[in-house]
Amino acid sequence: MNPEDRVYTKDHEWARIKGNLATIGITDHAQKEMTDIVYVELPNKGILLEAGDVLCTVESVKNASDVFSPVSGKVVAINKELEDEPELINKDPYGKGWIAKIEITEEPQGLMSPKEYEEYLRSL
Repeated sequence: MNPEDRVYTKDHEWARIKGNLATIGITDHAQKEMTDIVYVELPNKGILLEAGDVLCTVESVKNASDVFSPVSGKVVAINKELEDEPELINKDPYGKGWIAKIEITEEPQGLMSPKEYEEYLRSL
């Protein structure tokens, strides 16, 4: 099950939004599809993103995949632990495997509730 305190995208990103701060990561489904994650190209702090822009690139033994920002805003924190331990995304995608924190500048649009995301996964 996907955590209830988040919203989800069709590209398999999650966002935990508290006030105007969103913590971003990829879903358990995404990390399982990618298999063993070996490298994360983290975004730079301070960059401005629109929802749907590439936030970072995650490389696995299978391929490299872009991770898209589910919200518009400014990157205010990155998970530096992923530089040395990218496998944290595989081990704990909803916890220690978070990628970045974004200060939201626009109301998020088109994000799915956990129930909607589960239904979406069943439709794939």
